[in-house]
Amino acid sequence: MIKEVIETDVLCVGGGIAGLMAAIHAAELGARVVVADKANTLRSGCAGMGNDHFRSYIPEVHGPDITPIINGLALSPIGGMRSREFVRVWMEKSFDMIKLWESWGIPMKYEGRYEFAGHGFPGRPLASLKYSGGQQKAVLTREALNRGATIMNRVMVFDLLPGDEGLGAVAIDARKDRLIEFHARSVVLGTGLCTRLYPGPTPACMFNLANSPNNTGDGRAMAYRAGAELANAELTMRWAGPKYFARCGKGTWVGVFRDPDGKPIGPFVTKPDRRYGDSAADIWDNVFEDYSKAGTGPVYMDCTGISDEDYTYMVHWMAHEGNTSLLDHVAGEGVDLRKTPVEFMTYEMTFSGGVLYNEKGETSLKGLYAAGDELFGGISCASTFGWIAGGNAAAHAKTANGVKSRSWSDEVEQREESLLKIRNRETGASWQETNIALQQVMSDYAGLVRSESLLRAGLSHVQRLKEKALALLTAKNPHELMHALEVLNLIDLGELLFVAASERKETRKKHVRADYPFTNPLLEKLLIVKKVDGKAVTEWREIKR
Repeated sequence: MIKEVIETDVLCVGGGIAGLMAAIHAAELGARVVVADKANTLRSGCAGMGNDHFRSYIPEVHGPDITPIINGLALSPIGGMRSREFVRVWMEKSFDMIKLWESWGIPMKYEGRYEFAGHGFPGRPLASLKYSGGQQKAVLTREALNRGATIMNRVMVFDLLPGDEGLGAVAIDARKDRLIEFHARSVVLGTGLCTRLYPGPTPACMFNLANSPNNTGDGRAMAYRAGAELANAELTMRWAGPKYFARCGKGTWVGVFRDPDGKPIGPFVTKPDRRYGDSAADIWDNVFEDYSKAGTGPVYMDCTGISDEDYTYMVHWMAHEGNTSLLDHVAGEGVDLRKTPVEFMTYEMTFSGGVLYNEKGETSLKGLYAAGDELFGGISCASTFGWIAGGNAAAHAKTANGVKSRSWSDEVEQREESLLKIRNRETGASWQETNIALQQVMSDYAGLVRSESLLRAGLSHVQRLKEKALALLTAKNPHELMHALEVLNLIDLGELLFVAASERKETRKKHVRADYPFTNPLLEKLLIVKKVDGKAVTEWREIKR
């Protein structure tokens, strides 16, 4: 296998919103920056096709008091397990990010004004700014390149090599079929969400997922193996949207969730209101399953009767949300959303815990930074903390010792040997069947209901699957090798989820323990998982309120 060594000040792993914002800021400060993206930064990640909500605080809209916005975010699933200082920094910096994006050409206003709508409740401040994000990745890619950052597409970083004098990283280049050894002074992780750990709404179509199926928690897995702290690996989340047609964006719909008799399922809105949408499913996010189990479903998103103006408004934001395939489908089928309610469903469980980073983007490893959905936060979080992490990574790179004297040759050779074993096997298991086996175990033993006995059995299955995968995985080409490495990362994260879920002896959000059915207020804490002497160990830590 061809090998190459690349030296840089800042290595951004992942070219999503967080990675590109980090690269832009670090390059502005004079750092040599490389962005490694296993896809292509123009369209990669969950933000690749766009977005239309940017959680933020704008003084001219919300008034001088930021407290109600901070309180609202702190009570949400996104901010509830974050420190108050983290949330405050996020909201205080959010308007700066909005102005930056506007200056680069991303439309952050609607008809000349800052428009806040969706994911809201009547009588409460609205914090979701509507913006036209359909071309955001192309814009951020351009800005990174204009500042001198080097973007390496189809390059998958799969392991970190911590050292006293910098950070190393190992990657495969799928275009040139080569192994790359990065020597960096700082590393910023921005690999996004973790999908494909659980089966999606149509298991036979593995990539029919609400979020990017190429986001497989790579940053979380390599950070854990390098010794960094992960938080709340057990607290999964779930999205909802059109049944079988897995797409995010329920806050973009201008309608009301209704049962088959036309009765609203929630108390918030009784008729379509584009300012709020219907947040019933944000609060009761497994409502669609509950109705089906009770025999009272299905539940429909009902947009019937909305005005032509509201319909145009909704379709505009759907397009920028990245729901063009949905719009194409309903148009091809002759479906008018103003006349036909659409059945919704709850999608797969998603690993929402991740790399623990603070309001400076710092992780527990010196020189390693993280941002955005490395610990679930969404577009606004990725933009804000990507920028912050990039700035701090560049500052650290100026003071860090050089990495030339540090050799990771032994570690790199071990990784290369593992890759060659996978590539050289003539028979064995494909990445697809290995991924499906993992999804089955996760669903059966750490799914909607968990218990000590289920978790203990599931952990043993995952560990056995890991041994078999290492011994049997095959890859005929660099593309399949990347998917094989993704699956190995997912197996590591599945193992961590079982360990953490066993430790959290309570029911909280989507972590439902049949043997501990209540939410314990004494456990409203971060559950930290860290690798020590080759094993996963846990630690409870207070959240700074």
